[in-house]
Amino acid sequence: MPDTVAYFCMEFGLHEEFPIYAGGLGILAGDFIKSARDLELPVVGVGLRYARGYSRQRLAEDGQPVDEFPACPPIGLTDTGVRVRVRVGAREVEAKVWHTTHWGNAPLFLLEPVAPEDAWITQRLYDPTLDCRVAQEILLGVGGVRALRRLGLEVATYHFNEGHAVFAGVELIAERMAAGLRFEDAWAEVRRQIVFTTHTPVAAGNEVHSLAELRRLGACCELVDWEMRRLGGDPFNMTVAGLRLARLANAVSARHGEVSRAMWRDVEGACPIIAITNGVHVPTWQDARIREAAGSPTGLWATHETLKGELLAAVEQRTGVRLRPDVLTLGFARRAAAYKRSDLIFRDVARIAPLLRERRLQLVFAGKAHPDDPEGKRIVANLVTIARQFPEAVVFVPDYDMGLARLLTRGADVWLNNPRRPLEACGTSGMKAALNGVLNLSVLDGWWVEACVPGENGWAIGDHGEGADEDARDHAALVATLEGEVLPTYLGDRRRWVAMMQASIAMAAERFSSDRMVREYFARLYAA
Repeated sequence: MPDTVAYFCMEFGLHEEFPIYAGGLGILAGDFIKSARDLELPVVGVGLRYARGYSRQRLAEDGQPVDEFPACPPIGLTDTGVRVRVRVGAREVEAKVWHTTHWGNAPLFLLEPVAPEDAWITQRLYDPTLDCRVAQEILLGVGGVRALRRLGLEVATYHFNEGHAVFAGVELIAERMAAGLRFEDAWAEVRRQIVFTTHTPVAAGNEVHSLAELRRLGACCELVDWEMRRLGGDPFNMTVAGLRLARLANAVSARHGEVSRAMWRDVEGACPIIAITNGVHVPTWQDARIREAAGSPTGLWATHETLKGELLAAVEQRTGVRLRPDVLTLGFARRAAAYKRSDLIFRDVARIAPLLRERRLQLVFAGKAHPDDPEGKRIVANLVTIARQFPEAVVFVPDYDMGLARLLTRGADVWLNNPRRPLEACGTSGMKAALNGVLNLSVLDGWWVEACVPGENGWAIGDHGEGADEDARDHAALVATLEGEVLPTYLGDRRRWVAMMQASIAMAAERFSSDRMVREYFARLYAA
């Protein structure tokens, strides 16, 4: 494949049985390489194989999440026989290169250390310690480039999905300098081959490391300090390096493009940032029964009732809570982060309590906190506490994964999303819900700014406004929309509700599939 795109990412969400993903970044990467396979496009993925992957989370009696790290089975992996070496600190680490297409994806190559004394590097995804995080990024970036060379792949474009892979750019520059090019010339030549996707819409949330620590750990390859500073500064900002290493970058929705251009406008030498809105892999996320029934209002509603029953049965099996199939059911599943405002609907409990006690509304929550994030764990525990106040109408389902995500985005009636603007880069879970006729009730941020036609394919919470009273305004708008539009339509106008479901399915399938997204990457990012 002489025109190969090498897609580097720290995580890939292919299936819940292969948990080398943490959340949205990995799910996006998995959907990307699945669509690339479906479209027969020249893409290979490059990542890491983790011994224990990401955490499983159960709930203790007090509602606190408890993390477990079971072994990640090597399902569908084939040893390529290729071995590469990278330096981590004072040690030369040898890594094997696995290969998989098991999940209907384009070829994915995963690196893993060979020696037991190096196994700490990929023991689990997103280890919080500095040495482990940087070692993982060296293995992904430097090791990934060397693996592709050893595999004999001629790479036309290196695509860094987030800043974790930028040491691949450092390695590519070092290669050319070893062949006799000056740093500036090597950098210019390498830049023609690199594109970069930025996700995090908060400057403080982007990864930064001390340059001295990077040098201690071997991340600088053969580049000296002033050359590394030219790329990422000191401290070394991984996103800044990505923007300076790439010929072109993209944000993941139109709104996120505006935010990203404003956020990084003062970075000297940064590449342009365009917007390519994310999409989701339709065969993975849309139930085949919905696809078959979408053209028939009667058939669509009957299919939705079946999927809702499957969700409620799974909720009861996992939690012991029996919810009613005839009650409007809101789904909310997100990574546990403060800006996502998981408990916004309970900002004024007295305001929402009658809807819950009168059994006009029920809520299913899910989500995971990062194992080393006490604030995220507090958010989960708070949701569990709230659920226990309304034991027949509110439930938190622990251990969120791709399997539970499929159930929720197919079986809920309404998908709730209420982050603080403009912090939702995209929000692909809403696309998955929309594909199944689950109507979005969301603030106007991320993808929903582009998709929402209020009252036709879902509803907006409030307007585009931000500000100090945003929580109060959005809570008032959320409850007013629920009481004034969502509930009356659900209870009193089934024909309109199903027409909205059909509009939602058509909109998501046409505009927000990962097939569309991948084609757009090839047309606008790789060919530029």
